[in-house]
Amino acid sequence: MAETPRVNHDIDYKIYGEELQFVEIELDPQETAIAESGAMMMMEDGIQMQTIFGDGSTQQSGGFLGKLMSAGKRILTGESLFMTAFTNAVQGKKKVSFAAPYTGKIITLDLQELGGTIIAQKDAFLCAAKGVSVGIHFQRKLGTGLFGGEGFIMQKLEGDGFAFLHAGGFIVERILKPGEVLKIDTGCVVAYTPDVDFDIEFVRGIKNFMFGGEGLFFARMQGPGKVWIQSLPISRLAGRIMQYGTYNRKEEGSLLGGIGNIFDGRE
Repeated sequence: MAETPRVNHDIDYKIYGEELQFVEIELDPQETAIAESGAMMMMEDGIQMQTIFGDGSTQQSGGFLGKLMSAGKRILTGESLFMTAFTNAVQGKKKVSFAAPYTGKIITLDLQELGGTIIAQKDAFLCAAKGVSVGIHFQRKLGTGLFGGEGFIMQKLEGDGFAFLHAGGFIVERILKPGEVLKIDTGCVVAYTPDVDFDIEFVRGIKNFMFGGEGLFFARMQGPGKVWIQSLPISRLAGRIMQYGTYNRKEEGSLLGGIGNIFDGRE
């Protein structure tokens, strides 16, 4: 059976690196990739860079006002009004690369194979083929919106092209069978297909509530569908760095404190 032709630009790509990765996208003449501002690492001569409202997808309509309103929704997800489009304006193939903002992994999503829609955490989007719509998704359940780790508003990627997300640490992809339930730390949910039922479950037991150290809520994901999970949310990494940077020994300033710092590698 012949594969359905893509409406979005059909780009080629290669991911480099292990912990600090970047994705290299190869563009045919007049092909375009879109990315968040500041994501570009390098590009070959012949690629034109253009700042655009929103994501430049075909879903933006209604003239300038329609485009402005569509782009304005991106502010709700913590992103800029603008994105950057990179177009191969010459003959022959040209390459442009986009770098991950912190240690972790780049996730490749073929939206054509994933049903056309993915729900992702607000800061996960890195780049995509032109035509992929980067919009917003509102959590309908009150508990999920209040305690789900990402709030009421998440990103929604729609289209039939390739999109690339980035998340911290190691990334696990889980395929959930119908009725199968997976409980996840709320900050570790990177993305999921819209057929997954995403809800919040309260941690039971007074000892778990007070001393468990895992937070008060789990993300409860029920299949069928796919879920992408990160081992190191950037919020957790930032919290540990701040904790280490503001940590003071009781003996600091004394001989014992100085010796302890040497053993810890802080001197």
